[in-house]
Amino acid sequence: MNNNADNTGSEKMRLWMSRLLRTGVITSVILIITGGVLFFIQHPHTSFAYKDFMGEPSRLRRVTDIIHDAFLLRSRSVIQLGILVLIATPVMRVLFSLMEFIITRDKIYILITGIVFSLLLFSLFA
Repeated sequence: MNNNADNTGSEKMRLWMSRLLRTGVITSVILIITGGVLFFIQHPHTSFAYKDFMGEPSRLRRVTDIIHDAFLLRSRSVIQLGILVLIATPVMRVLFSLMEFIITRDKIYILITGIVFSLLLFSLFA
C-alpha cells in the first residue's frame, strides 16, 4: 500500500517536472520570437557587420537590468530574457529532482543530484 502511495507521489512529481520543462521552453520561445519581432520594428534599417565580433552591452549581462529593460520592451533585453528562461528551465528541473529525492530520502541520488545542482550553480554564477 505504501509503495503505491510512493508511486503516486513520484508520478505527480514527474508530471510537475514535465509541465515545468514544457512551460519553460514555450515561455522562452514566446519571449525570443517577441523580442525578434520587436527588434525588427524598433530597428528596421539596421545592418550588421559580421566581420568583427562585438559583444553585448553591459546592460545585457546583468539579470536585473535584463528584466528591467524587458519590461520596457527593449527588444534585445526581451530576447536575452528568453535565453535566460531557457537556461533556467533545466536548472529548475534538477532542483525539482533534488527535492523529490529529499522527500523520498534516497541518499545516493540526493548526493549525486546535489553535486550536479552545485556544479550548475557554480558554472552560472562563478
